[in-house]
Order: sequence, then C-alpha cells, then structure tokens
Amino acid sequence: MTQDEVLAEFRASGALLEGHFRLSSGRHSAHYLQCARVLMNPDRAARLAIALAQQIPRDLRASIDAVVSPAMGGIIIGHEMGRALQKDAMFLERPEGKFHLRRGFALEKGAKVLMVEDVVTTGLSSREAIAAVGEEGGKVVAEVALVDRSNGEADLGVPFFPLVALNFPTYAEDELPEELAAIPVTKPGSRA
Repeated sequence: MTQDEVLAEFRASGALLEGHFRLSSGRHSAHYLQCARVLMNPDRAARLAIALAQQIPRDLRASIDAVVSPAMGGIIIGHEMGRALQKDAMFLERPEGKFHLRRGFALEKGAKVLMVEDVVTTGLSSREAIAAVGEEGGKVVAEVALVDRSNGEADLGVPFFPLVALNFPTYAEDELPEELAAIPVTKPGSRA
C-alpha cells in the first residue's frame, strides 16, 4: 500500500479529523487520526494489517512469537496483526496507570514480541508498553504502527516499521499558534 492509498482509507472512513486536539502525548495538533474509525471496517483493518506486516523484514517477521499492543488504540490493529502473522495477539492495560497484561494473558519467558500501535507521536506509550513486556518476561524485537507522527524522531529502542509517516505539526501547551489556541480543544485519545 502506498502512503496515498493509506490516506485514502483514512479519508474514506472519516478518520482524518481537523480542529484543535490534545493528543495522548499531551501535545496539541490541528489534525487527529482517529484510527478506531479506519479500523471499524474489518475488511479495511485486515488490508491495513497485511500491508503493515509486509513492512517487517522477512527474517524478523519469522522470529516473532507473539503480538502485543497497548490498550486502547492498539487493540484492533494488534488483533489484525496477530491474524496476518498467524500469532497470538494480546494487549496491555493500565487501570492503575502502569501497563501490564491482564485477563489471563501471559508471555513465555524470552518470547519475541512484536509491539503494535495505531499512532506513534512521541513514543512515550510505546516505550512504556515495551518496558511492560520486559517485566512480563518477553522481549520486544520490533514495533509497527499504522502512523508515525514523530517526524522520525521517536526513539523506541527497537526497530520501528510504520505504514505511513505523517508530519502534522504538534505543539506544547505553551507554544500554541494563535489560530489553534482560538479553537476549543478536544481530547479524543485514550489517555486520561
């Protein structure tokens, strides 16, 4: 899938939003990618997961034992990646603020894990999720995401294979352009 084809999927599903958004990272943006909307159609989600799986080098793909994603945003694409790779898919939750596996999910000691995210902006959630996998006994060998919004700056500590890279500007609270500050803020992400 080309970047234009991926963006067409986002536009067709109403997943590319414009306004004033506070992202999960705490930064602000005039654009938001609502991946839940692009993934709500199972056929589209499967197509995107297959395209994403093809981003991973073949030898690395063959070494993966399990797929893990952080709740909430990564659950659907993580599940579809599990299907595409024919591996079990599980997700991390953070009901008390720190990621961990629940619901009977467990990793075998030393399991090679593919971390799956919907969007990476600063990489904070990814780094927290990667650390949690280590605490659960696994080892993240790579991460994939539908979208890299980091301008290539997110250091996840593992190889990173996004489907597309979009460079919408983001701003700290005290750096907001006047035109963005004039629009009421919406917080559509999963982090409280």
